[in-house]
Amino acid sequence: MMVKKVSIILLVIFSETVCLPQTGGDNVYEFLNLTHSGLISSLGGSNVSLSGSGLNMSWHNPALLDSSSSGSLALNYSNYLAGINYGLVLYSPSLKGPGCLAAGITYLNYGSFTEADIAGNITGSFSASESAFALIYSHRVDSNFSAGFNLKPVISHLERYNSFGIAFDVGVSWHNRSNLLSAGFVLRNGGIQLTTYAGERRGKLPFELLAGITVKPEHAPFRISVTARHLGKFDLTHEYESAGDDETDVPNGFAEDLFRHITAGVEIIPHRNFWLSAGYNHQRRSELRSSAGSGGTGLSWGFGLNASFLSLEFGMASYHLAGSSIHFSAIVRPDIMYHRLRN
Repeated sequence: MMVKKVSIILLVIFSETVCLPQTGGDNVYEFLNLTHSGLISSLGGSNVSLSGSGLNMSWHNPALLDSSSSGSLALNYSNYLAGINYGLVLYSPSLKGPGCLAAGITYLNYGSFTEADIAGNITGSFSASESAFALIYSHRVDSNFSAGFNLKPVISHLERYNSFGIAFDVGVSWHNRSNLLSAGFVLRNGGIQLTTYAGERRGKLPFELLAGITVKPEHAPFRISVTARHLGKFDLTHEYESAGDDETDVPNGFAEDLFRHITAGVEIIPHRNFWLSAGYNHQRRSELRSSAGSGGTGLSWGFGLNASFLSLEFGMASYHLAGSSIHFSAIVRPDIMYHRLRN
């Protein structure tokens, strides 16, 4: 009976999210789509298939949480655009049993704003921030296949207005025995806005479907990942007004619409304790390039260092000629560090 009730609740929440598949700018809680990990940001900002790549991967695909992350603490900080910063903290305790568990919190701080009345007189200042908790569980179905779930209660505070919601991710992951080929599929940001900011109509969450694959040729010091986003909506372009009276909007071709879904990245791994990475996000480049040129818009890069008790990741992603985002990640293993210090 309990299983049946939970299934009905999830069905209602799911139906609230899939009626109108949307892209950025049409939803509440868009911060849930931000990339935290230095590694993932360097690979184009999206990945659901990197098996065995650490605790941070469970935020992108809960099925990728495995026993190798038990006892790990992930600390992420991102210096975003216009003075905005955000972060993610995750911890995975050691469990006895078939499943793995992780919990944490993510936040987005928009900073402080000047407050003025209708006449333009300065009356003070106000702040804005958003946060979400994460409760992640994964279960290994067999040696190659895993499934996972991430429950994300959301709190949004914008000046004196507040909103609460509940979001969730459902993911599956598969890899072959040699771990040279892995794939993932995620239903991301399903859920519902429970309370609105000022009595307006409930907004849609940034729901999307993602699928990805990672390939590492045998004996090769690199691996390649390809991720497809927004699988529920083919045309990801926005409708803009024409730039001139005699101009008309030209629709994209099939190839342009297709590649807007694709994010690709490559990792070069000359040694198990060091890696370099680069990525490309075609949707980001298409949407954010300017008339002055594209520059490195849509490109990203990074590197990482691995030790037995500590892993460090750095990633930089170019959004526009005017700015980039910088991402730092540290994955600490306190139990190993403690034993090292004692000895």
